[in-house]
Amino acid sequence: MNKSISKSELALRQAIIDKCRWMNGAGLNQGTSGNISARFGDRLLITPSAIPYEAIEPEMIAAMPIEGDYGSFEGPLNPSSEWRFHLDIMRARPEIGAIVHTHSTYATIIAITRREIPACHYMVAAFGGSNIRCAPYARYGTPELSAYAVEALRDRMGCLLGSHGMIALGDTLDKAMWHAVELETLAKQYYHSLLIGGPVILSDEQIAETAAAMKSYGYGAHRKEDAKPRGRGAGKLSG
Repeated sequence: MNKSISKSELALRQAIIDKCRWMNGAGLNQGTSGNISARFGDRLLITPSAIPYEAIEPEMIAAMPIEGDYGSFEGPLNPSSEWRFHLDIMRARPEIGAIVHTHSTYATIIAITRREIPACHYMVAAFGGSNIRCAPYARYGTPELSAYAVEALRDRMGCLLGSHGMIALGDTLDKAMWHAVELETLAKQYYHSLLIGGPVILSDEQIAETAAAMKSYGYGAHRKEDAKPRGRGAGKLSG
């Protein structure tokens, strides 16, 4: 291990690896198709390209400056082929601390049809609005895809990528993964509702009411020490 890596950075690198292994084990992703990044000071820490998660060690995580020499990195391996949208999202959204990208089955099915996910369930409110947008298609790793993703994520904590997969954001790694689980759950519910006639869509007012209530509810909300986690996706895939 490089001695210049601090204990706090080492812990974050290991947490990224642990989340990657968890999302594959939980069925939220397959193989090396997904990627995860996290903000560490003025740098972006991101998984390397095309390396099985079981084989990744903390020193293999690439470090990229968020500002400055665009696309430069430190590390023995190239960063994920999707580094552009990770970096561009971090640059556009300073409040975001982590990004999870997966090719989860149901989110990808919806993205293949180029549909957004409407307010079919009140948990759509957890993403910052009354829908989850689907970005237009562009080839992976391109500036075009990055621009589409940043726009689809405007005022949102998650989006679909046309014919590709999903992106989930959070101020922490745990919150980003929670959003990823919730997004896949919503996609699964929406998909199945379409098979039996389609969902009843909640109004903007109903979603706004839910969003207000969520300020003291769900993953990351302040709770008493003896309170149990609430929300559908805390710690496991649901639906």
